[in-house]
Amino acid sequence: MNIIFLGPPGAGKGTQAQRICAALNIPQISTGDILRRAIKEQTPTGLKAKSYIDAGKLVADEVIIDIVKDRLAQEDCQNGYILDGFPRTVPQAEALTHIANIDSVIELAVDDQHLINRLSGRRVCLKCGATYHISLLDGKTTCAACGEELIQRDDDKAETVLNRLTVYHDQTAPLVSFYEEKGLLHRIDGAQGMDVIFQSIMETLGVK
Repeated sequence: MNIIFLGPPGAGKGTQAQRICAALNIPQISTGDILRRAIKEQTPTGLKAKSYIDAGKLVADEVIIDIVKDRLAQEDCQNGYILDGFPRTVPQAEALTHIANIDSVIELAVDDQHLINRLSGRRVCLKCGATYHISLLDGKTTCAACGEELIQRDDDKAETVLNRLTVYHDQTAPLVSFYEEKGLLHRIDGAQGMDVIFQSIMETLGVK
């Protein structure tokens, strides 16, 4: 089963994709994770992508499409996958039709103010990748898993989040109409509890 997850930044696409992948035994293909790894390793593609991300903009299509095409060709994708963070634009979606057959598109819908509160309060550990929210940290500033200091990523700051949401509505939201017209879109309320969202997605996919 080949699935796309859609939704604004912070909607919970990555978290739900991990759970669905584990349940269906298929890989999660997160362009965000691939790009962050490239940025950390300071590869040419990573440095190019960093200039876009730091400005709160979407990474150029040619960079993303090449990454996704190579990833889908790998053996572990032959029985299905979840695309998380791609496509982001209609041109990317059109390019995807030439390299993949998509079975279902899940949209996690969340309003902007909820997302700003959610993302601007997020803190991450650069060492182990653990993620926390200030509402649950009780003033703590270190990672419970490894003890390293927690930081706020530049792209989680309120002003950058607002810019990211503006970019999403301008460039990515049209994908909803694109896939709706193809009869592939299924909308899920992304403001619900994580377990409720998971069950809703599984039911939508026809998995018990």
